[in-house]
Amino acid sequence: MRVVSGIQPTGSLHLGNYLGAIRNWVAMQDSLEEGAECLFFLADLHAISMPHNPAELHAATLEMTAALVACGIDPARSILFNQAQVPAHSELQWLLNGTARMGWLNRMTQFKDKSGKNREGASVALFTYPVLQAADVLLYQATHVPVGEDQKQHLELARDVAQKFNNDFGNGEEIFTLPEPIIPPGAARIMSLRDGTKKMSKSDPSDMSRINLSDDIETISKKVKKAKTDPEPLPSEEAGLEDRAEARNLVTIFATLSGKSVPDVLAEYGGQGFGQFKPALADLMVESLRPIVTKFVELKQDREALDAILARGALKAREIGVPTLDAAYNALGLVRGR
Repeated sequence: MRVVSGIQPTGSLHLGNYLGAIRNWVAMQDSLEEGAECLFFLADLHAISMPHNPAELHAATLEMTAALVACGIDPARSILFNQAQVPAHSELQWLLNGTARMGWLNRMTQFKDKSGKNREGASVALFTYPVLQAADVLLYQATHVPVGEDQKQHLELARDVAQKFNNDFGNGEEIFTLPEPIIPPGAARIMSLRDGTKKMSKSDPSDMSRINLSDDIETISKKVKKAKTDPEPLPSEEAGLEDRAEARNLVTIFATLSGKSVPDVLAEYGGQGFGQFKPALADLMVESLRPIVTKFVELKQDREALDAILARGALKAREIGVPTLDAAYNALGLVRGR
């Protein structure tokens, strides 16, 4: 078993990233059987598909590394690296561009969302982003890829690319493993604190919409207490949260952090107003995130150590990816330079 997943180093890691993905990465890392591997990467090559500041991108990559380690990713047990230090990602993307089809990419909903009304002005990198995502996992013969609902389509494209490449150039052999999705049962979909119908996002212009893992304890508490709610008290049963997006979001966050179910939380707080519930949520969040915030603040000051973590991880990743890259070149009738 080999698990591969990545995250873009744009903006700060936030509560939605942690509860929706990173906490599950840590759980997978900690539960792997002997011989299994986890590769987690900072997707800095993906980041240049959108307008960016080069100096800020480099700083954000190191900051995100510190955040992942603070959350529990252990570089001694998992391979943690950034894409740019493993040129095989972009090499394999180019080889796969000959197999991927325009029609497949035209159906990608994230390109439509990110390019908006100005599709002609979007970068080619944004359009071919899913082919690089395919290369990210196929390069390492990933058997499993953790995905949220918004990434299912991209993994399906990776499988389509792998299947077509195997059929067209494999001569009866499987050049690429077809990765299976992992949708962790404990993964939570955390929404914006300002609009419960939208996912918590690094790109939201309002910093009050998210809890950043770089926020200090006082700021976390303040954001929870100012989170958008409605005037009604909490219901005693889950059905009462229907059409109450902000209330559902806060209850979901409480349940996920406490390890309780939504019905259990409502059984305890049903009938109470947000004046009572928000302080309880703020206290729970502060206590849950305090060790992460403390470690993150300490780690992000040591840039030399962070550079070393990424360099060691990239070396291991390059070694794992070489056989697959060689096989892809050979299957296409190309001789790879050294």
